[in-house]
Amino acid sequence: MKNKVVLFLSALFLVVIAIILTNNKTSIDVKTKKTQKTLKATVLEVSDDYVTVLDKNNIIYTFLNDDNAFEFGENVSIEYTGTLDKNKEKQTANIISASSFSNDGDIPFSLNDDGMFSQFYEMAYNKLKTMSQDEKIGQIFLVRVPEDNKISALQKYKFGGYLLFERDFKGKAKEEIIDMINEFQENANIPLLIATDEEGGEVSRLSSNKNIVSEPFKSPSELYDEGGLSAIRKDTINKSSILKSLGINVNLAPVVDVSTSPDSYMYERTLKKDTKTTSDYAKTVIEASANTGVSYTLKHFPGYGDNEDTHTSSTTDNRTYSDILEYDIPPFKSGIKAGAEAVLVSHNTVPALDKDNPASLSVNVHNLLRNELSFTGVIITDDLEMGAINDSDAVIKAIKAGNDLLIVTDYESAIKQVKDALENGSLQEVLIDKMAFRVLSWKYYKGLMYDVLK
Repeated sequence: MKNKVVLFLSALFLVVIAIILTNNKTSIDVKTKKTQKTLKATVLEVSDDYVTVLDKNNIIYTFLNDDNAFEFGENVSIEYTGTLDKNKEKQTANIISASSFSNDGDIPFSLNDDGMFSQFYEMAYNKLKTMSQDEKIGQIFLVRVPEDNKISALQKYKFGGYLLFERDFKGKAKEEIIDMINEFQENANIPLLIATDEEGGEVSRLSSNKNIVSEPFKSPSELYDEGGLSAIRKDTINKSSILKSLGINVNLAPVVDVSTSPDSYMYERTLKKDTKTTSDYAKTVIEASANTGVSYTLKHFPGYGDNEDTHTSSTTDNRTYSDILEYDIPPFKSGIKAGAEAVLVSHNTVPALDKDNPASLSVNVHNLLRNELSFTGVIITDDLEMGAINDSDAVIKAIKAGNDLLIVTDYESAIKQVKDALENGSLQEVLIDKMAFRVLSWKYYKGLMYDVLK
């Protein structure tokens, strides 16, 4: 009897192992005797030597490609040996074989990542299917409000949103601002994201106008010194109420960079506290802003540190990867865990992550955000016309890096670059679809758009 029990348990153990191996899509390659694994992904780019793909978790991988024929936009099941590094773009893992697979549901595999807006994916996809290529391209841009032709530009290019600066508020009464924003929305084919940078302190786009508030909002450090996180929470709720009353639905704040040196460029805009306190600050702002109608944006990923001003020139952050993970990443992680819908990426070049590209144009930086922090919301670039960006292909690189929404001033040039790249084949529409889909999903999530599902 005892022997039978032992035999039964041994057989059961083998069955369990077989099930585990099957579920993890692993097998043993007989020829190489190496563990073979499977990655399901969508093909983004193919060159003579490489293939770049995007998996369901929005991680971008680039493999050496010797013998396999890949087609742009196809869903592929890749058999490989070795280990994938989700924080890197180029992989050392070897492709053994690849085959296409069919979509399982109504929403394409390339779009359906089960992210934080997934409740609205069906609506977003139904909308996406009705849109022209020009309309999709427009959705991926958050455009600084032009000085002239504000309405005609909006009607022609169908932007995803408008970004308002101090000049757009200066001297206007509250009713004038409301009327201005209402006019934007009335002339948009899809409801707009209306954004501004209302950090408080040095960056107070709206509250510099005394017709709206009697004095500019205080900086985070002033508020914290006066009343701790309670003052931060109260200020966020008050600020959100004022922004929403005007029609503004996105605030490009809070700054959750950790800076403790008074000599650093970002110091006055930060909480001026350590990593732990800044993490608590990020959590407080995101939680306080929930259900106010205004989405807040964590910035500047992966952490600005004590670097120079990227508005005027390029800057390099030479800290180690472990230092960045220990000191800079926690506030972003805290804010994301609290429900942050958007993260803005800086233009700092961070050699520990990518020595060749500023963070906003780096696949590695975006993979870190998607993988290490499990962020499924909207990734926004800082303005691509700032001094730190001197790459003529910046718009295309920003798209290929994994951003969802690009901030630009020269929208005509940016849109032309996208259309030219799509026409010459250096950019695939599957990426534009991915970006527009996430922006649309965010708009449904925010209640800017309403559809009735059949």
